Amino acid sequence: MRFFLIACFWGAAAVAKESVEPSTYDLLNNSVGGTYVRESQFTVANTPDWPLPKPVTGDTDPWGGVHVHDPCILKHDGYYYSFTTHNLVGISRAKSMEGPWEKIGSVLEGSSIINNTGSADPWAPDVHKVGDTFYCYYSVSTFGSQNSSIGLATSKTLEPGSWTDHGPVLTSTPDAQFPLNDSNAIDANLMVVEKKNEVKEAYLLWGSFWSNIWGVKLNEDLSMPEDALDNAIHYAYDSTIDTHPVEGPYLHHARNGYYYLFVSNGVCCGYNNSLPDAGREYKILVGRSKNPEGPFLDKNGIDMVNGGGSRIYGSHGIVYGPGGQGVFTDDNGEDIIYYHYVDLRVSLIDEDKRLGWNYLKYDKDDWPYLV
Repeated sequence: MRFFLIACFWGAAAVAKESVEPSTYDLLNNSVGGTYVRESQFTVANTPDWPLPKPVTGDTDPWGGVHVHDPCILKHDGYYYSFTTHNLVGISRAKSMEGPWEKIGSVLEGSSIINNTGSADPWAPDVHKVGDTFYCYYSVSTFGSQNSSIGLATSKTLEPGSWTDHGPVLTSTPDAQFPLNDSNAIDANLMVVEKKNEVKEAYLLWGSFWSNIWGVKLNEDLSMPEDALDNAIHYAYDSTIDTHPVEGPYLHHARNGYYYLFVSNGVCCGYNNSLPDAGREYKILVGRSKNPEGPFLDKNGIDMVNGGGSRIYGSHGIVYGPGGQGVFTDDNGEDIIYYHYVDLRVSLIDEDKRLGWNYLKYDKDDWPYLV
C-alpha cells in the first residue's frame, strides 16, 4: 500500500530541475510560503531500456483524473475506468488511456462499514468484472498498523451511487489466525480465470511489509472456503531488508500460459519530507510460474518467497518511485501495465503523483518488458 510507516506531508511542495548530468536532479523543498527547507541530491538510474510513461491528460485535482495513487483500471462499455486510493475510492473515466480522464465520483458514498479508524479513507482498490457483477476490493488501515481489513463493494454498472458495501473479507491483527497475524490485510488483488463466462479458478492475494505477500484460493462464487487460511499460499517475501518492503501484489494470467506476479518494492510515499537511500524507493518487480500457486521465480531462478523478483521498472529520467501497478488486457489483445509515479519536473508530494501506463510486451523467453 503503500502507506506503511510513511507519514504523508501535504504542506510542502518540491521543485525539480535537471542538472548537468541528465540522470541527477537537485531538489529544493519549499514550504507553502516559499521558505527554503532543504537541498538534496540523488541519482536515478540511466536506463534507456525503460520507456517514459505514455502521456495522459484530464482533471488535475488530487485523487482522480491524472493524479492517482495505487490505481486500478479496466474497460467497460467503451470507457476506461480508473480507481484510486483516497476520495472514498475515486472513480475517473476516459475514452482512451491517454485521456482526457474525467473524475465522476466515488465507489463509497461515505465511510466504509468496517469498524476501523481508517474506514473514512480507503486505499488500494482492485476492481474486476466477474459474470455480470463488478467487485471492488479496498483496504482500510492506519499508518504503520497491522490492524487492517480488506473490504468488498459490488455493483452491476460501475457507476457512482450503484455500489453496495459488504464490509470486511479479511482482517489482520496480531491475534488473528495465521497468516493474518503475521501479515497486513491491505493491497488486495483478485485473480480470476474464466472460461465461457464460468469461473474456473480464483485467488485473492494481499500483503504489505510484515511477512509480505499471501493468498488464498476462493470458491467459484468468489466466497472464502472455511479452510482458506489453513491452506494459505506464501507468494513473496524479502528478508534482505529489515522492513521487508514488499507490497501491492498483482497476479496476471497472460495468453502465453504463464502467471506473472508483479509486486512493488521499497518506500512508496512521503518523498517531499525525506528521500530514501538510492535504490530504496518504489520499483516494480516480477516473477512467473505455470501454476497460480507458484512458486514464482525471477529471471535468475530465485523464488520470490526467498527474496527473488526481477526489476522491470524503476526510477529513471524524470520518473521516480513507480509502483502500485496492475495489468489488464485491452480489447485488441495487448497487455497494458499501469502504475503511479512521481514526475520530477513537477513535485515530490503524494498528491501530485501521476497515472502512468505502457504496453507490456514479452521477449523470446516470455519475460515481460515495458514499451
